[in-house]
Amino acid sequence: MADDGAEQAFVALGSNLGDRAAYLRDARVALAGLPGTTLVAASDVEETAPLGGMPQPPYLNQMVLLETRLSPRELLEACHAIERAAGRVRGEHWGARTLDLDIVRFGRRRVAEPDLIIPHPELPNRDFWQRELAELQSHER
Repeated sequence: MADDGAEQAFVALGSNLGDRAAYLRDARVALAGLPGTTLVAASDVEETAPLGGMPQPPYLNQMVLLETRLSPRELLEACHAIERAAGRVRGEHWGARTLDLDIVRFGRRRVAEPDLIIPHPELPNRDFWQRELAELQSHER
């Protein structure tokens, strides 16, 4: 897909409610099935402590590398739809969730919109994202 206008996007997956591994697996399948999108690689899954200081179960986290012809906005909307299909209810910020999908990087783009900032502003603060991103960078073009 590299020569048809597709860009590479790194998407972080996280889950700390229910069958966490199944939510991540189903999210990978759903992301790979998006129009004009190919899942290039997926990092190892790791368990991490929750962020934000609220008592809640630990997370399973993973990052995937996509090649996509979707725009950043279209990818964000697709991620929100995948979260909703997994039973995600947007309530408390930093709260527990069945599935969380975050666009971490999108090609070389910089986006600064009220609900979409790329690169993700939390990237420097999340060691697990940095590890997962490093694991996938060998697949970057």
